Amino acid sequence: MDNLPSLRALQVFEAVGRFGGIVEAARRLGISAGAVSQQMKLLEDSLGLSLTFKVGKRIRLTAAGQRYHDSCAAAFESLRIAQVEVERSKNSSNLRISALPSLLSEWLAPLIYSWQSDHPELNLFLDGSHAEPTPDGYEFDFRITYGDHVSTDSSVELFRDCVVPVCSPKLLRADAPLRSPADLLAYPLLSIDWLPKFASPPSWRDWLNAQQVDCSQLLNGYRVYSLSSMAIQAAVSGQGVVLAQCSMIADALADGRLIMPFARGLPLPSPYFLVGAKDAFDKAHCRDFHRWLLARGRDQMAINEQLLTHSWTQKE
Repeated sequence: MDNLPSLRALQVFEAVGRFGGIVEAARRLGISAGAVSQQMKLLEDSLGLSLTFKVGKRIRLTAAGQRYHDSCAAAFESLRIAQVEVERSKNSSNLRISALPSLLSEWLAPLIYSWQSDHPELNLFLDGSHAEPTPDGYEFDFRITYGDHVSTDSSVELFRDCVVPVCSPKLLRADAPLRSPADLLAYPLLSIDWLPKFASPPSWRDWLNAQQVDCSQLLNGYRVYSLSSMAIQAAVSGQGVVLAQCSMIADALADGRLIMPFARGLPLPSPYFLVGAKDAFDKAHCRDFHRWLLARGRDQMAINEQLLTHSWTQKE
């Protein structure tokens, strides 16, 4: 570790590569162009390697310089993120929540602002990501994830969702009324595939087989989305019928953007889990949020059951 170049030289080099030249790097760093050139020379002397070459009045990274810059840029980005997270962790008025993108945008975000209205002193940081945060890091207070977990003091089942067929009323055609599940085969069927990250939700073949519909003519894919929210938005815009998660469509059903021609659902393979960071429960507002969100999970289970006992059909 003692033979590493100086951190300042690496910082200057990262800026030169990121901003495309010495002059712009100097302006962004608030130092002179001469100082940038000096640090670049110190770095190249330390490495015994040329990192740049001139093209007219501009400089470009060599192949080796580009590879070295990629590593330096990744390291500095990690440091920037770590610094931000440390600053956030020092602020007791922050609540940091990580969740899967579609669940965050379609279920949690519309709900959580009612909770924040009762806690106006808090700052909410909502991160939609498929990547699981490091449990011992500063990244989050709570993570909503999906899959096989074991309920513990810090990990508890939030709710198990189910999928039902929904579409826009403007998709329906007079020559193809939806009187039985088999009638859906006359329409474009939008699919959702989460593999390889997670086990995918029930497919159209799964749902149609459960309704005892002959699937021999069913195509395995028409239009396949990796994000549930994207597939639902496609259905809202009239592009097809989708097997949507109940947690993500209640508002669209209520305001008529979507209809549910057949209130027959299939459960997802696994439930959603709420996972708390190791120190989350040391904070009063985190304990309050935890109780509140578990209650919303119970509400969602009740909504799922209600949706499955009512048939939302096209208005006569």
